[in-house]
Amino acid sequence: MDERMRIAVAEAVGTAVLIIGGVGTAVLSGGQVGQLGIAVAFGLSLFAMVYTVGHVSGCHVNPAVTLAAWATRRIDGAKVPYYVVGQLVGGVVGALVVLMVASGKSGFSASKGGFASNGYGAHSPPGYNLGAVAVVEIVCTAIFVLIILAATRKGATTTIAGVVIGLALTLAHLISIPVSNTSVNPARSFATALVQHGWALQQLWAFIVFPIIGGVLGALIWLAVDPDEFKTWEGAAEPAPSGG
Repeated sequence: MDERMRIAVAEAVGTAVLIIGGVGTAVLSGGQVGQLGIAVAFGLSLFAMVYTVGHVSGCHVNPAVTLAAWATRRIDGAKVPYYVVGQLVGGVVGALVVLMVASGKSGFSASKGGFASNGYGAHSPPGYNLGAVAVVEIVCTAIFVLIILAATRKGATTTIAGVVIGLALTLAHLISIPVSNTSVNPARSFATALVQHGWALQQLWAFIVFPIIGGVLGALIWLAVDPDEFKTWEGAAEPAPSGG
């Protein structure tokens, strides 16, 4: 199989598992495990996928991470569409799997229940406005991407990178679930909004724009912290880095 297609498939698999693990926990057992359990589920899902498909694609499973990897010249720009398409398709597949299971319960409604979609205003868990959601999504994504880039830098101990990155995603969720239901990942937001097919689609733009801004910001901060980034990755073998 062509390398770019392998990347797309790996990203689809990784993103599908992220959605099944994270969103699945929120939808199917969120009331039992609470916000901490949901945050851990997202982190564990990413942790597992880093060691499953990371050697193929870097396990970005997140367009914001892919753009950060491109901005720091860790991946070729020609491969970006394969990453993003794989992530979007995998996210939708994962969301549909969760929907099929959840629909087995009498009275379940993805539209009325929200399907763990991201939102602001009336659709933020406690009613945070758009400004607050913008800040938390941009900052959390920037921190998340910064940690990913540091953990996968040239010469880093990559054997524990999956643990660090999984914990970073858990942290992002602990901070922002109460505000926006946590996106930090446009593919995750796209998948749940598509299934919810109501207000979530109307507000989806925010959870595409803000995480992407955060991802680019994280990349810029990393380049300021490590100005030799471009030199150390010149000629380096892909894939890099892992994300979520």
